Amino acid sequence: MSRKRDHQRGRVYAWENRVIATLDPSFVSFPAAQGMVNAIWSEMELLYPPKVESLPKQAKATVATATRLCIRLPDRLPSWCLLHEVAHAMTTTAEGWSDGHGAAFMGVYLRLLARYLRLDPADLARSARDVHIKIADNARPAFADV
Repeated sequence: MSRKRDHQRGRVYAWENRVIATLDPSFVSFPAAQGMVNAIWSEMELLYPPKVESLPKQAKATVATATRLCIRLPDRLPSWCLLHEVAHAMTTTAEGWSDGHGAAFMGVYLRLLARYLRLDPADLARSARDVHIKIADNARPAFADV
């Protein structure tokens, strides 16, 4: 079985480094991350937040990873990176289906950036669309009741 190609991945990473990283210089420590994930999950009216675990020390090229059930983080990471991984957890099912960095992921991610970093949602959407990143404006977590 082959995996679907994540067409927006490179554009999303470049956009984050150019736009988001310059707007938010804050960091989150590993000990604070689980509480933040739990609070975000609760505020989004979701049950069973993913468990936060340490990123393996040998993961030199990986900043962080996320599935529906687990978010792996380093000792310290930018706040927007934590929100990026939370958006992945929200757009991945327990069975492993994921939107990657697609339109649904971006819709959820922009919502998190606007809410928790207090960034302007219209400016975020405009800057992402300017570099041809697709966004599902009404995106919801993959497992949320409709």
